[in-house]
Amino acid sequence: MRPPRCLCEICTCGRHRCPHKPTRIYDNGQQPCLTTEYVEKYPKYSNIPPPQSLKPKQEYQVHRGKMEGITTFKSDYLPYDIVKRPFRVPEQFKPKTGEIELGTTYQKDYNAHKIQPVILVRPLERKHTTGGKLDTIPTYQDDYRLWEVQRREPNKVDHTYHPPTEKFGNSTTFQDDFVPRELNPRKSFKPPCVTKLSDVPFDGTTSHRTSYIAHQLEPKFVRSKEEYKPSNQPFEDLTTHRNDFRGLPGQLAKSCKPENTKVGSNAHFNGLTEFQDRFQPWSVSLPEVRKTKEYIPPPGNMDFNSTSHLDYVKHEISPAVPIRPVSNGRRTNAPFQGNTTTKEDFQAWDSCRQEIIKKHQEIPRPTGKFDDLTTFRSHYIPHQIIPAQSFKPLRVVLPNSARFEDETMYRTEYTPKKQEICPANYPSPPGYVYVNTDSHGHKFFRQLTPEFSESNGNHIPKEVAVVS
Repeated sequence: MRPPRCLCEICTCGRHRCPHKPTRIYDNGQQPCLTTEYVEKYPKYSNIPPPQSLKPKQEYQVHRGKMEGITTFKSDYLPYDIVKRPFRVPEQFKPKTGEIELGTTYQKDYNAHKIQPVILVRPLERKHTTGGKLDTIPTYQDDYRLWEVQRREPNKVDHTYHPPTEKFGNSTTFQDDFVPRELNPRKSFKPPCVTKLSDVPFDGTTSHRTSYIAHQLEPKFVRSKEEYKPSNQPFEDLTTHRNDFRGLPGQLAKSCKPENTKVGSNAHFNGLTEFQDRFQPWSVSLPEVRKTKEYIPPPGNMDFNSTSHLDYVKHEISPAVPIRPVSNGRRTNAPFQGNTTTKEDFQAWDSCRQEIIKKHQEIPRPTGKFDDLTTFRSHYIPHQIIPAQSFKPLRVVLPNSARFEDETMYRTEYTPKKQEICPANYPSPPGYVYVNTDSHGHKFFRQLTPEFSESNGNHIPKEVAVVS
C-alpha cells in the first residue's frame, strides 16, 4: 500500500498549500512537515539548470611549478645546536657564629653630648584678680571733654530769581563780524576744450606722395571659363546596400503565443469554497461585566485639625513703612514759557538751493530724417538661390518573387502543450481518497489502485485524471 500524500504534494500548479496551524501543544505528529515558506513561494520546476556565468572567478591562480622553500633568512642564518645553559644549584645558607659589630665611623667621630632644654626668656604672666569694681577715667576722656558749641547760622542771602521783562537786545560777536553777502560762483580758469582752427591752408604732401612713382600695370590674365559637357553614359546609382539587401516579399510573422482558451466544466458547482471549508463559525460568548463596588463612607466625623493648625499662633503685624523721603515738589498752574534766547535771536532764513551751472552744448543736434542706409545695404546685390540636387536614393521596395525565410529556432523547436487542470482544484482530487488531517494542517490523501477501483465498478488509472 502506498503512503498517503499531502495536498501540497498532489498540487501541480504550485498555488495550493495546506494551512500551518501553530496551536499544536500535545500532538507531535507522525510525519514531519516538509513545507517551508521558500517551497510555497518558489515551486520546483523541471530540471532547468541556471545560466552559467561567464564572469571569471576571483580565485587565486596557483603556480604550477615547484616552489623552492629557500629564503634569504634560511640561506644566511644557518641553524646551530643550542646547548642549554648549565644550572647552578645555590648553596644552602648557614648563619655565622658570634655577634655582629655594628660600629660605624659616624659613631666613633661624633660622640653624644647631654643637652638641657632651652629656658624661656618671656616673663611669667601674672594675673591680678580682685573682687571690687573698677571705677577709673581714661586719659582720652579726661583730656578731651565735650564742649557746648552752638550751631552757626547761615549768612546766605535769600535771592529769588525774577525773569526780565524787557527783551535782550545785546548782539553777539558773530552777528557783529559776519556780514551776509551774495553768493557769486567762482570763475573757472580751466582752458576751454575747443579745437583751434588755423588760418594757414593744409599742406597734404607726404613722403609717400613725393617718393612714389606710378608705373603702368600690365593687363590681367583672364582665364576662359570651360563649358560644362554632360556625360553620355547613364548614372549608376546602385549602392552596396541596394545590391546586397533587396526587399523580398514575405508573409507576416506568426505569433507563437498559445491560445487563451477558457477552461470550462459541465459539473455542478457544489457551492463550497476554500474559505468556507477552513473558517468555521465559532460560538462567541459575551464578555463578563464586572460590577463596581458601591462606596460606603466611614462612620464618624472627620477631624480636619493638623499639628500646624494647632501649634501656629497668629500675630497682628502692621505693614512696613517705606523709608523713602517725602517729595517736596512744587506744582504751579501757570503755563510753561518755552521761549529762549536762541529761538528769538536765531530765526530761520528762507534759503534756496543753488542752480546747477550747465555748459552750453557745442555740437548741434541733427534736424533731418535719419537715413538708415549702410554700406552693406547699398553694395549688396541679391542673387537667386538654386537649391542643390539631392543624390540620395529613393526608399522604394523592389519586388521579388522569392519566398521570405521567416523560420526561427523558437518556431522549429517550440511544441505547444495542452493546459492541464491542477487536481488540487477539486474538493477531493480524482483518484485519491481523503485519509486525515494532522495537527500541522496538512490534508493527506491516498491514491486508489486499479484493483480497488475496479471492485467498486469504476476504472481510474494511477495517474491523476485531467479534465479538459
